[in-house]
Amino acid sequence: MTRSPIYVAIDTTDMARAKEIASRVHNHVGGIKLGLEFFSAHGQAGVREMAALDLPIFLDLKLHDIPNTVAKAVQALHGLQPAILTVHAAGGLAMMEDAKAAAPVGTKVVAVTVLTSLDADDLGSIGVAPDTHAQVERLTLLAKEAGLDGVVCSGNEVKAAKKLWPQGFFVVPGIRPATGNGHGDQKRVMTPRQALDQGASILVIGRPITQAEDPDLAARAIEATL
Repeated sequence: MTRSPIYVAIDTTDMARAKEIASRVHNHVGGIKLGLEFFSAHGQAGVREMAALDLPIFLDLKLHDIPNTVAKAVQALHGLQPAILTVHAAGGLAMMEDAKAAAPVGTKVVAVTVLTSLDADDLGSIGVAPDTHAQVERLTLLAKEAGLDGVVCSGNEVKAAKKLWPQGFFVVPGIRPATGNGHGDQKRVMTPRQALDQGASILVIGRPITQAEDPDLAARAIEATL
């Protein structure tokens, strides 16, 4: 699907900055991830502008609503033809089934299991058993049953998820290079090489690249470890 497993997360409301980062890392990443921050600022027109840079688009909107609403939202995105689109597995079986049925041919629909900003204590605080592995496994099986293409999970759980779904597509955020400083708001992190070894299909990497003094050099340095 990509020349590189690295998708750079361009989380900014600044279109000029987004284009600059994408242009600079173009030759060393497999695609770009555009999330709620970018989409809320620029909408579909902004996504089209980024797509014109000729990199696959991972549209990370984490859709989560009743099945009919999510299906119509996915249909409304058809013109963008994203390479990857996210929904929340917690939306349930019917919601995921409808999302996949509504997606354009060629778009991978993947389900977010447990956000990498959450840990066991956070799960317990929202009434979920405080075991991130068990929750990821449960939602991975549900996404598989729904006919989705794969799931989003941290590197800590991707090996277990892949064991349950050998043919699944696994998106792993919370990636931090071994030489990186700090985890930001991520609680469950892993290095790029470790995540690939554990079964990741693609790696979502944001701040270690986008906030580097030289984003292209940072992307190349990470790519060299793979």
